[in-house]
Parts: sequence; C-alpha cells; structure tokens
Amino acid sequence: MKNLKKLLCLMLALAMVFALAACGSSADTEEEETTTEAETETEAAETEDAAEAEEEAEAETEAEEVVYKVGICNYVDDASLNQIVENVESQLEALGEEYGVTFEISYDNCNADATVLDQIIANFIADGVDLMVGVAPALAMAMKAATEDYQRPVGLAASYDPRSAGLVDSLEEPGSNITGTSDYLDTTAIMNLIFAADPDADKIGLLYDVGQDSSTTAIAEAKAYLDELGIEYVERTGTTVDEVMLAAEALVADGVDAVFTPSDNTVMTAELSIYETLAEAGIPHYTGANSFALNGAFVGYGVDYENLGVETANMVADILVNGADPATTAVMTFDNGTATVNTEICEVLGFDYDEIVEVFSPLCTQVVSITTAESFDDLEG
Repeated sequence: MKNLKKLLCLMLALAMVFALAACGSSADTEEEETTTEAETETEAAETEDAAEAEEEAEAETEAEEVVYKVGICNYVDDASLNQIVENVESQLEALGEEYGVTFEISYDNCNADATVLDQIIANFIADGVDLMVGVAPALAMAMKAATEDYQRPVGLAASYDPRSAGLVDSLEEPGSNITGTSDYLDTTAIMNLIFAADPDADKIGLLYDVGQDSSTTAIAEAKAYLDELGIEYVERTGTTVDEVMLAAEALVADGVDAVFTPSDNTVMTAELSIYETLAEAGIPHYTGANSFALNGAFVGYGVDYENLGVETANMVADILVNGADPATTAVMTFDNGTATVNTEICEVLGFDYDEIVEVFSPLCTQVVSITTAESFDDLEG
C-alpha cells in the first residue's frame, strides 16, 4: 500500500514536471512569434520610410532640373545657314549634358518674310524663351527691337558687320542685350584670289542683293579695291531667285571675266540656279562662303560655318548657364583663310586644280576641294 502511494506520488510529480515544461515551451514560442512579428513590422516600416525618402529625393531632383528655352529662327533655307542651325542645336545638346541642364529648343524659319518673322518672334516671347538666336543680321535686328522692353538676351549668328548694321556699339563691347558671332569676310583676300587665277582679268561682275546687310560693306570694299587697280566693274543685283538668275545672265552678256559675291544669303539661295550659267560661259564665281562652292560656285572663301554654329552655341550657354552679360561679351570673329574650290567647276572652266592650289596657297591658310551638292549632308551620304 505504501509502495502504491509512493508510485502515485511519483507519477503525479512527473506529470507536473511535464506540464510545466510544456507551458514553458509554449511561452517561449509565443514570445519568439511576438518578437518576429515586431521585427517584421519594423522592417516593413523602415522599407516604407526608405521608399518615401527615395520618392522625395526623386521629386527634389526633378524640381531642381534646370531647363533653358532657346528660340532659333533661320533667315532662309540654304546650305550655310542650315549648317549653322544644325551645329547650334547639336552643341547645345552636348553642353546640356556637360552642365547637367536641358536646352529646350524651338526652331522656325521665316523664309525672308518680315511678317512671318514678326509672328515667330511674338511666338517666342509668348512661349517665354530665355534667349533668341537670329541666324542672319536682319533677324537679330528684329529680335533686338522686340526685346528692348523686357531685355531677354539675343544671340546673333553670321552677322557680317554687326556694328555697321546697328546691332552693337562695338565688337568688343556690344552695349546691350545682344552679342554673338560674325562671318566677317576679308574682301581684299578674295579679290586677290581672282587676279592670282587670272592676272589679265579686266572686268569684274559684282552680284549681290542690295537689301542684304552682309553685302553692303563687302561690295564697298570690293569697289575700292578695283578702283585702286583701275579695273572696270559691273554691278548686278537681285532680291529673289528669279532676279538673281536674270542678273547672272546679264553679267554673261556684259562679258565679265569673273564674278564676286560676298556672304549674301539671297545669292546663296539662288546659287544652284545660276552656277551652270556662269560656268558654261567660262566665268568663275568667287564667293564669301564654302556653301556657295558646294552649290556650284568656283570658289567659296570665308569662315567655317560648322565652327561658327558651335561657337554661337557656346556663347548662348555662357550667357544662360554662367550668367555672361551680352553687353560686355565681345562679338566673335574668325580666321577667313580657307578657300574651298569646286573641282567639277574648276574643270568646266578649264583650270587645272593642282595649279589653282599652287597659286592660291600663298594667299590662304588652306585650300580644300568640294563637289557640287545641295547640302553638306548629301556629300556625307
């Protein structure tokens, strides 16, 4: 009996021990589950906070993105001016990446129509552009007049003589809200090329548009040069392609030995329509830009318009990003030492290209060749 009681007591004690152990295990499990849930909630909260912080950072980054609006207007559709526009746009894109900003470009072409130009400028102003670029002096002049009241900066591209045109007070100190690049032509240098190729030339044709500011000074310089030498010259002008074609035919009838045209946009536009008339008559056409030679003139002498476009963009960025003052930013001029010879026309005229290079080289920084095409892209293609 005593043994039975002892056995029952032992069994009861063991049962209590197992029960306590079970309770302890259950409590530990519950505690671990509670801890895991808390940790999970904490991690979720931290993840959510991180996501919110990232979204806020992205929002701040977007808010801090700087966008500059640039309005570019072209005067007419021709090889030189198009080359300027293309390089202004591509250089601004590259500079945007370099500076970490965006240059938002609006482009238009007034096609030498003053009424259209006024509307384009009005659109630029309504769109709130930070700077306008006029590709040709007439455009820059209209932009300058339109922005006098609210002083938005204006960039001029390919202005032959911006001081004489009334765009700036001086090349070194423009004096107002406009500055840019000049395609100033060394008229004496190109006239020297005419007589290097044909020392016996005694009658020179001057072909230009009287309404082009880029022609006024250059033609006056050409007349002074010819007067000093006692060389006869004939002036023929035109303000449209059809008028320029008639002027070219008149120069053939005049019996001129060569024709000079400065960086005149009207004649440039007409070059593809007149080059055969002059070449077939044996009359070399000497002009103020390589794009004339691209379109069929015998020689184009002047600035590199690709580089001019790049430098115009550099000045735009300097004004907008770095705060450069147009009034004290000097107008940029370039070395005009490159003569571009159209080899096809050279042959038609009966010149030997190698001999032309030989006689031109002492008068130029370099002599390069080109063949006839409508645009520089056509040559690359």
